[in-house]
Amino acid sequence: MTTAASANPNSEVVWNVITDKKLIAITFDDGPNPIYTPQILDLLKAHQAKATFFVLGKRVQMYPALAIREVNEGHEIANHTFDHHYLKNVPPEKLIEEIRQTQDIIFDVTEQMPHVFRPPGGFYNDALLQLTGEDKLTVVMWSWYQDTKDWKRPGVDKIVSTVLSNVHNGDIILFHDLQGDCSQTVEALRQILPELGRQGYQFVTVTDLIARTKK
Repeated sequence: MTTAASANPNSEVVWNVITDKKLIAITFDDGPNPIYTPQILDLLKAHQAKATFFVLGKRVQMYPALAIREVNEGHEIANHTFDHHYLKNVPPEKLIEEIRQTQDIIFDVTEQMPHVFRPPGGFYNDALLQLTGEDKLTVVMWSWYQDTKDWKRPGVDKIVSTVLSNVHNGDIILFHDLQGDCSQTVEALRQILPELGRQGYQFVTVTDLIARTKK
């Protein structure tokens, strides 16, 4: 069975982290975007925030300088396949080919090998988990109540409300820096980052968040 992100969390998949510390992981899917990713990076730097970018291999090829900047500024670069195919539309063997292709692209560009993978659309099954496990990739989703749906452009206030009204320690928040207009995401971050900072939250990468799980 293919499982979507709205389903119950699988024990082999990270959806959020249990911690008593005020740590949050902000994640961005589908980039880099030549217009909006630089703006996002500027905001993250201004607020001393680290994030995880789940990039597409084809877009890293198109905008290698942005992938390099993400790494150089201390963010985590992670795998989101080459071309964003949903597992429900292609066999897992095809998807793992794309994952491995993207691993190679990211390493060639940044000299960093990703250890984290997020399946497009949040679709996965046991076969995919077995293959990613063999490749030593941690599958990371997002806190189900922290899906901003910013790709739908629901309005800045809606994006801000989704995050701030539901925030918990160990959350993994889903944003996008996809191809197209991400201006609402940028404007929402202008409000979200300082407010969560005032609340005492620290923004860390997904891998850092997982490493600091409460034992």
